[in-house]
Amino acid sequence: MDVNYKGGADPSASAVKSASRVLDLFELLARYDRDVTHAEIAEGLGIPRSSLTQLLKDLVARGYVAFHAPSRGYRLGPSFAVLARHAGAGEDLISLAEPFLRELTERTGESSALNRLKGWQAEVIATVNGPHRLVTHMRLGDLAPLYATSGGKVILANLPEAEIDSYLATTTLEAVTPKTIVSAEDLRRELTAVRRDGIAFSFEEYTPGIVGLAAPILSASGRPLGSLNIAMPAVRYSTEVRDRVADALQRAAREISRRAAHEAPG
Repeated sequence: MDVNYKGGADPSASAVKSASRVLDLFELLARYDRDVTHAEIAEGLGIPRSSLTQLLKDLVARGYVAFHAPSRGYRLGPSFAVLARHAGAGEDLISLAEPFLRELTERTGESSALNRLKGWQAEVIATVNGPHRLVTHMRLGDLAPLYATSGGKVILANLPEAEIDSYLATTTLEAVTPKTIVSAEDLRRELTAVRRDGIAFSFEEYTPGIVGLAAPILSASGRPLGSLNIAMPAVRYSTEVRDRVADALQRAAREISRRAAHEAPG
């Protein structure tokens, strides 16, 4: 048994074992084209039926496993299917957006990125770096606060009002730079403008010396699927650049939104 330095059982080892057991269960159910009984699952996983009972109860309650009364068997549930659809949708969005990212960077000469909502942060899921020696690097997997980045603000602005309220109630607006918005009232005003204009800005609010612009990618119902953003050194920013980049971003985001809605399953 794994033990920690205090002499007790290592809770992290127990958590890993529990997680592995859940994944083993999902894989077992996926191998069958019929409902699987409690006894078959216990035998397949090599665990006591008493231990399996609570695990199945929890997973059924959360919708990841479904119980079929006539067969007294179990199958993968609707929540599992939702996760799978989200994973597929993320890949589809990347495939749709990548040509537009390349075109945006070619047209503007600046780095571009595709972002999605992850928890209460914006995650970079695709990026194209600009050709300049002085360039803004946005790395895959980077996470940033919604309130401080253009890509995050434009996603936040297009969420339902109740979700914005929840975000502000649970998020501390900390100053990442001296220019970060740290007032909920000021942020609400900016989100209203972002929603109205269809474009968001970050003027050195997350990284000193960097300006960002972003446009939303929206579903047919108007919910944000993600955002396109361009980031550049502040020394290359001007009103002429703003207008040109904002127009390019909005055109690209609208076309991706249109294609995403067209490809979405009915």
